Amino acid sequence: MHVPDEKTTHFGYREVPVAEKASLVAEVFHSVANKYDVMNDLMSVGLHRYWKAVTVQEANVRSGQSVLDVAAGTGDLSIAFAKKVGKTGKVLMTDINASMLARGKARLVDAGIVGNVEYREADAENLPFAESTFDCVTIAFGLRNVTDKAAALRSMYRVLKPGGKLLILEFSTPIFSILKKGYDFYSMHVIPKIGEMVAKDKASYQYLVESIRRHPDQATLKNMMIDAAFEEVSYRNLSGGIVALHKGYKY
Repeated sequence: MHVPDEKTTHFGYREVPVAEKASLVAEVFHSVANKYDVMNDLMSVGLHRYWKAVTVQEANVRSGQSVLDVAAGTGDLSIAFAKKVGKTGKVLMTDINASMLARGKARLVDAGIVGNVEYREADAENLPFAESTFDCVTIAFGLRNVTDKAAALRSMYRVLKPGGKLLILEFSTPIFSILKKGYDFYSMHVIPKIGEMVAKDKASYQYLVESIRRHPDQATLKNMMIDAAFEEVSYRNLSGGIVALHKGYKY
């Protein structure tokens, strides 16, 4: 397997200069923003709603708490958390991509969720918030698009309050060989076709599928979280490991 040198990183299956990856990822999400929600339902056969519901349940946030939703996309988690923390709490919805953030903000406003949610364009690798600010930090289907995942984990750790928790929901490695074979075929051959037919953008969805393949598996991500100083790190496989929910605490 080719190991990229210090000046390159992966963009799907391509090796690109580190300095270019963020802009390439940005182009993908500018392109898919308008069809993002319908594509999520089609690609996951609606399962993404279950995976996110499990994440909200595991977060167990309470009224009055503060939540940072990193790479929030179109705001599914932010909507749920805003209802959980209530009028005395706060949700800070962030995304590095302005198109996705605008789409998410419009969805929350349309849903009547105002007053306890703030919006910020922000890079997960360098979150612009004070140390020990949030009770809970979440990132759903966003970490695999980050260039320096270790830096993002350290940044999320820094902004957590002592006793706070990080939850990472991300595509992972199926734990059954027959499931992995079927999932590999579906994701590599079917999802880009759906992207081509529905979103008129096969290339972006080809990248998104490839980015899943390049993401660390369950055990590797767990160790990366431990290296970033998180404690009591665990993960829960969902849908046979197609998706994994990692959890860690800051003490």
